[in-house]
Formats: sequence, C-alpha cells, structure tokens
Amino acid sequence: MSAEKEPRVVVVTGGSRGLGAGIVEAFLADGDRVATCSRSITPAVEAWQSAAPDRFLFEPADLARPEDAKRFIDAVIERWGRVDVLVNNAGVARDGILGMTSDEDLDTVIDLNIKGTLYVTRLVSRRMLARRSGSIVNISSIVGLSGYRGLSVYSATKAALDGLTRALARELGSRGITVNSVAPGYLRTEMSHGLDEDQLQQIVRRTPAGRLGDPADIARVVQFLTDPVNSYLTGQVIVVDGGLTA
Repeated sequence: MSAEKEPRVVVVTGGSRGLGAGIVEAFLADGDRVATCSRSITPAVEAWQSAAPDRFLFEPADLARPEDAKRFIDAVIERWGRVDVLVNNAGVARDGILGMTSDEDLDTVIDLNIKGTLYVTRLVSRRMLARRSGSIVNISSIVGLSGYRGLSVYSATKAALDGLTRALARELGSRGITVNSVAPGYLRTEMSHGLDEDQLQQIVRRTPAGRLGDPADIARVVQFLTDPVNSYLTGQVIVVDGGLTA
C-alpha cells in the first residue's frame, strides 16, 4: 500500500469462506477497511478480527432477509460512514434437475442469489448516489453464460446478476458509479460443489490454463475493476475461467 492511498470502505457479502474470503483477504492486504457478513462465523473471520480489528467488521446476517441486509449495511455506515466498494459475492447452489427441484430449494437459491443481492445493492447504491462515486461488482458465473446440467436454477440466478449489472451501469453511470460482473470459472471452492475428482480433472483438461482457478485469480480482477482509476469500464461481464469458454 502506497503512502498516498486512502483506505477505502469495502463491503464483501458472503466473505467468511471460499471465494469471498479470498476477496476479503486481498482488500485487507491492500490496506482497505473491509466489512463482510455470513450466517455464521468462521476461523477466517476470527483471524481477521484478531489481526486487523480496526479495519475489519463482521456481522452475522442472512441476506435473504431484508431486515438482516439493512442491519448489516447500517453497521458499516455506523462504523465508517460510507461504502466505496460493494462486492456482491454471497450465493448458494442446489444440485439437481429442475423437474425434481423442491419449492424450498428453489426459494433458497433465488432468495439469496437474487433478492439478497438486490436488497444490499439498493441500500448501498442510495449512499453511493448521494456521494456521486462508488464501484459495484457482482460475482456471477460462467454457468450463467453457458449453463450446466443440474444447475439450472443457480444458472438462472447468475444470469440475472449479469442483467442487473448492465441495467445498473446505465442507471448509475452518470453519478460516477461503475457496475461490472466477474464470472468465475471452476474454482476449488464453492464452484466445484457437487463435482467429484474425475469431473474436476476433466474440466482441467479442457481448460487452456491447465488448472482450476484460485480465489486470488478472481480477487485480482475485482480489485482492478474497483480501482479508483477505473472510471470508464462499466456494464461488462468479465469472464475469468482460464480460457475454458474461449
């Protein structure tokens, strides 16, 4: 971190594990103030609370509940007064073909992946509009672009986030706010949910980069998109999949 760089206030939803934790770690390493939430605390959260108590905030929250989303964002504003960067990462998947999907599973995926993202973004965008600055990144997925058997509901929610990105970029661009999506390929985290080792190795063989992704691969792109010098790249879906969908 350079001496000239002022710490930003970064909100990462679902940052207690997996990809979200990698994104939180990257922003903390860059000297930023980071707030995250999840339904329960994890060892990673405890480590950040100990190592960076003045720059890290955790709130337990189920973002499918609008009151939890409000309580989380209110806590961030009370602590630091603003939000400069929002990374909508929280999400859940349920495996299974659509015809066999229960109402409960369908609601679980839609309520968190779409409605939870909308709740948080609505709250944060109001404050960004007032300040005429900010950056929003939605973590979607390559399955929202190309689909994957057994993940139709999850794919639908991720495609919805890309649509949200394009519309919000138009709504907010005149106020100095950028909005982009990052669509990860297969990572050794939640994106490999439900895949056995043989399936993962098959994906590796089809990937030009010759490996699965790491959270750090995605975090670097998120940091690039949210850098204050980026004021012109907006409304885009950036695929980070090692060339799998090229």
